[in-house]
Amino acid sequence: MVPAQDYRGRVRVATWNVNSVKQRLPRLLGWLDERQPDVVCLQETKLANDAFTELLDEELTSRGYQTALHGEVQWNGVALLSKVGLEDVVTGLAEAPGFPHPEARAIAATCGGIRIHSLYVPNGRVPDSDHYHYKLAWLAALRAVVAAGPADQIVCGDMNIAPTDADVFDPAAYVGQTHVTAPERQALADLMAAADLHDVVRERWPDERVFSYWDYRAGMFHQDLGMRVDLMLASDPVADRVKAAWIDRKARKGTGPSDHAPVILDLDVAPDGDIGPVVPPPSAPRVGKKTKLPQSR
Repeated sequence: MVPAQDYRGRVRVATWNVNSVKQRLPRLLGWLDERQPDVVCLQETKLANDAFTELLDEELTSRGYQTALHGEVQWNGVALLSKVGLEDVVTGLAEAPGFPHPEARAIAATCGGIRIHSLYVPNGRVPDSDHYHYKLAWLAALRAVVAAGPADQIVCGDMNIAPTDADVFDPAAYVGQTHVTAPERQALADLMAAADLHDVVRERWPDERVFSYWDYRAGMFHQDLGMRVDLMLASDPVADRVKAAWIDRKARKGTGPSDHAPVILDLDVAPDGDIGPVVPPPSAPRVGKKTKLPQSR
């Protein structure tokens, strides 16, 4: 195995909530071939480890990936795929609560000298509900793990938190909803402060309309009525290496997509150039009109 410290010159890290690997299989394989990521963090795989291996082991091995899994039948599930080493794999979070039992929501490994966390943060469901408090407790456990980690870290995945009002299409539409409440945003800020993490997409594109999730219903994607909850957080030494950070909106288009788009981070070299925050950009975003969330209709 090539020593982790030798990986320099081009490392592409991606995170993607695929909303079922089995349902997304042809799209996932085509996307791997098109984008050529070196490290892939997957969420909502919705497969037990043996089922994931049976479905994908040959395809991933032929593409040069090592795989680490933390799966669960039907729900949740996270994975790490790497072409640049896969060492010291840890599944789950120390001291994390369950609901009521521990869920498959976190996996970490060292890839190319960077400690990488693939995360599917609990949704929270309804503010002040039992699941909401579970979410906050789970994030506190994550913060402790990240704070104890090495200098080079990437914490990424479906965080189920929009960091600011700029990360939703209309803040007024989200009043009374999860993902935007002050305690959730504070928990995210505390996590970032624990290891000096940078929200690299927002830092690179501070004034742009950037979303990673669009509800399947009511034409939300085509009107670009989304939110940014899939985050790529990088510690100082990693953030200094960033050459491009963007949302691969193309992967959300077409037939049978996930409701999330991948987030891509290029370190040291940007093979596609610094191509913008959202690729391709939406053609006709709906701006300035009040819209209710589909679940509120």
